[in-house]
Order: sequence, then structure tokens, then C-alpha cells
Amino acid sequence: MDGTTDSQAAGDSLTSTMSPSSKPETLLITLTGKDRPGVTSSIFAALAQAGVEVIDIEQILLRRRLILGVLVTAPRDWKKLKAAVEETAAALGMVVEVDRGSGDNKPRREGRSHVTIIGTPLKAGAMSAIAGRIADCGGNIDRIERMARYPVTAIDLHVSGADPEALRSLLAAEAAVQGIDVAVQPANLLRRGMRLIVLDVDSTLIQGEVIEMLAAHAGHEAEVARITESAMRGEIDFEQSLRARVRLLAGLDAGALDQVYEEIVITPGARTMVRTLRRLGYRFAIVSGGFSQITDRLAEDLGIHYSRANELEIVDGVITGEIVGDVVDRAGKARALREFAEKVGVPEAAVIAIGDGANDLDMLNAAGLGIAYNARPIVREAADTSVNVPYLDAIVYLLGISREEIEMADAEAGIVTPSPPV
Repeated sequence: MDGTTDSQAAGDSLTSTMSPSSKPETLLITLTGKDRPGVTSSIFAALAQAGVEVIDIEQILLRRRLILGVLVTAPRDWKKLKAAVEETAAALGMVVEVDRGSGDNKPRREGRSHVTIIGTPLKAGAMSAIAGRIADCGGNIDRIERMARYPVTAIDLHVSGADPEALRSLLAAEAAVQGIDVAVQPANLLRRGMRLIVLDVDSTLIQGEVIEMLAAHAGHEAEVARITESAMRGEIDFEQSLRARVRLLAGLDAGALDQVYEEIVITPGARTMVRTLRRLGYRFAIVSGGFSQITDRLAEDLGIHYSRANELEIVDGVITGEIVGDVVDRAGKARALREFAEKVGVPEAAVIAIGDGANDLDMLNAAGLGIAYNARPIVREAADTSVNVPYLDAIVYLLGISREEIEMADAEAGIVTPSPPV
């Protein structure tokens, strides 16, 4: 020690290192090596002896390999601090670099976005292509963090300097070439605020189409499936197609609805998604061109707050082949989304809509983030982003929630989740 106190050293670091441009001289300390308890505290103990100010810190851990970066104000005798840090690093069995410079990090440029990449698997060539397209847009990748490694690999990039809409268009085309999913969202408070999530039901929240399952009990499965596929591709009017299909159910015992409900397969990850986001105050709604006799039960089973669907007419325990009231069609789904957003008290920009068919297009366009989930080409082209993995909870990675956070919350609630492969 040179006889000065910590407070005197702190004063020296602030008053004696100012450059003519009023930017303080700074030291960037980068420490790398095998992680162990006490690394961070040891380095900061050495820095504390010089009374420096901490300006910025970044730390990452990859396969038990630690990379710690610390930006601090430079004291008058910065070489003495450098020697102390190097001595501490050597005692820890780590490598350290100390670079002298001036000022803080440059402010991030305009056009800030979160770019979420999902792959099964995610190959280096795909990452290279996406990074190249970001550079082509004039964007810079400021930070990278992993959101999940199992059952998909999900990586979140913090990007600045590129217009989000231009970036979304360019990356959507590249994602299709690479066979991965890429979502681009502006970096704003809405991503962190309470949201409403509105889901389609058939082939989104559940696997398959309820009307086809009912038609199988009525002996008209193939005919109904043909009409359904044409409607989902947008080739025929939805209401016309729905009424034609429902007429084929005429005379079916209403007990078939209970049988079909028992046959329903919930999309993998759906329960995890709802459970996780409900903990964070999210609200959920399902809006379906299917039937309320099924969707209302689904909503109750999954803990979904709101439900809107068509009602099958049932007389004396028999399905008549008619719909009660107005049909929930493409426009009706968008109206329902707006109504639910008003009930929850959030703007449409804070709503996420998820669907797979042409009947969902107005709903996807009305939402702040429209997600085409394993969707038809016409829907993928129109939506803000698409997710094409068979796990609905992949949606949470777009919201900045990691797999580790989900598993930790589940463990605290006593819910056992499958362990990823080592």
C-alpha cells in the first residue's frame, strides 16, 4: 500500500484520469479460465484496493469456462492495479488481459431488435447466414444469450443499427433457406409487459381437427377433411365450408362430443407455455372456428381465461347439422381478439396471436406479434414470424424466457420436467 486511503484513491481515479475531451481513462479487464466459486469476488477485491468505479460488467459461462469482462475507471497508478489483477488471476489459475483506453461503451444505435433463432438442430452454417444478413442490413450484434438447449436450441441476439421491419423481411427469407425459425421483435417495453395470448385451437393448441374427428364418428371423415384443407388454404370461404361440413354431422348423437374430447391430443408444450406465462401475469384466450362444446372444456382444463367458438345446435341429444348464432370466421376471430384485449386492458400491440390457417390471418394481423405455428404457406408469408417446431412452449423463448427459468419455476412448484441429454 502507498499510504493512501480507499476514499483518497477513489478521488484520484475520478480527478486525475480525465482527458481533455472529458472522457475518463478506463481499464478493460478480461478474465478467462475454469469457473469456480470466488472468482468474481477475488477480482473485485483487488479492484477495491484501488478505489476504482465500476462502469460495466459482462460475464458468461460456457461449459464451465468463465469469461468475465469488467470496465472500470483507471487510477493514477494504473500499472500497479494491473499488476495486482494479474497476481490475483495467477492465483486463480486464470488468464487476464488489461487494456487501457478512454470512455464508456458507445451507446447502442437506433433500430434495436431482439432476434430469436430456433433450430433442431441449430447448425453453424445457419448462424453464419443469419449473422451475415444482419450485417447486410447495417445491424450489429451487441449481445448473444442462449434461451434453450433442449428440446430445441434457441438463441437470442440483441441487435442494433437495423430497421426491424427490413431486418424481419430479410431474415425470414434466410430462415426458410436454412430450415430454422427466426423471430424479429423491436426491443421495447411491450416485450416485457403483461400480454394477452390468443390461440387458435385446431392444429395449434391441439393436434388435428375436431370437426374431422366428429365426422369420423358420423362416417364422413374423408369428405370433411377435404373441405377443411381447402378452407385452411384459403381456397373457399370459411363460413360456407363450415356450414357444409357441419351439415354432414346431422343425426350424430351428441355423446360423440364427449368421446372426441377424450381423444384430443394437446400439442406438446402447450401446458408448459400456459403454466409458465400465467405465473408472469399473462392472460390467455382461445378463439376457434370449431365448437364451444369442446373449446369451453379445453379452456377450463388448461386454465385459459377466455374462449370463443361456434356452437353446434343440439336438439334432444342429437346434433342437427346447424350452427347457433353467428359463425366465428376469419373476421370474427379478429373481433374476438380486440374484445379480449379490451377486457384485459392491454392495447392490441401487446397481444400475441398464434394460428396455422387462413382463417387466422385477420387475427394474426390485428395482434402486435402474429405467429404462424406449423402453418400453411399463405399464413407463414403473412405473419410476423413463424415457428415450425412441434413444441408450443418454444413461443416463450421469443419473450426472453429461458428453459432454465421454466424448469426452476416448475421445480419450485413440485412439477417434474424431463432432463435434457448431457
